[in-house]
Amino acid sequence: MKVHPVTALFPMLGPDELLDLAQEIESDGLTEPVVLDADGVLLDGRGRLAACELADTAPRFTTYQGDDPVGLIVSANRDHPNTTPGQHAMITAMARALSPHALPSDPARCGISVTRLSIATIVLEHAPDLAEQVRTGALALNAAYTAVRRRKADAKALLTQHARLRQHAPDLTEQVIAGDLALTGAIAALDARQEEEHLRRRVEEIDAIRVADGATTPAFVPTAGAGDIDWRHAHQRAEQYLAQRHDAIRHVQHSLSGIAELWSAVQDLAHHPRSPYAREILKGLTGPARTLANRLIALETTCATGTA
Repeated sequence: MKVHPVTALFPMLGPDELLDLAQEIESDGLTEPVVLDADGVLLDGRGRLAACELADTAPRFTTYQGDDPVGLIVSANRDHPNTTPGQHAMITAMARALSPHALPSDPARCGISVTRLSIATIVLEHAPDLAEQVRTGALALNAAYTAVRRRKADAKALLTQHARLRQHAPDLTEQVIAGDLALTGAIAALDARQEEEHLRRRVEEIDAIRVADGATTPAFVPTAGAGDIDWRHAHQRAEQYLAQRHDAIRHVQHSLSGIAELWSAVQDLAHHPRSPYAREILKGLTGPARTLANRLIALETTCATGTA
């Protein structure tokens, strides 16, 4: 007997369930007839028909008189003993795919939540292989949905990588298209290029600072460009120079701040350079400290005279 394609989506009863139903039919008869359409296509009652055969009992048939056979099939199987809510949602989504206008717009009339049916529809659209596993009960609907989202994320990531490669490395893109280079290898090569370019620009910035400061040691960029060191090593040296420069600046700033705090003492010495107080201070100084004191006193004296 020909079976309606939507009816065929629902799983058959298991052997034990068929045997139980056959024993029930054998003792009480078939209480609910097998439903056919006007052309003799089976809409509902595959299990009852098989159980009648096991019980050696002639089945009873009835012809469906309505105009919504798919709705009848889905509604009749809403409490199918061998389907989970996820399976039922997937079968309903598949039924809609077979007959887009044959089911009511309200999923609740079929005993299905809108959310579950939406998830099933997404899985069916993007991963028919997983949808079939959900239909047969081999995979839970939520697990299939998670897998679909992961697939979509992976596909999006691949598209993003291809776009980045086309924008920044057309030569590598051509190698990938030709099959001479794997995408992962091309992305790794692009990453290496961009990292080297970033290091080179940074080294150039620090070299410019060195030149402006009047440094006389060899610049880092020509050294790396000549191949004497790689750009990573050049970057390390450049950053070390910058760190040392920063420390030197802080040290000089600290020293000048100390001098500024003691400048009043220098002013006293400049105003009274021949006083016993001044002579005793200078007498206790030696070397660079005495030279510095004399210069500061002279500077302060000149400034004071010029101001006056």
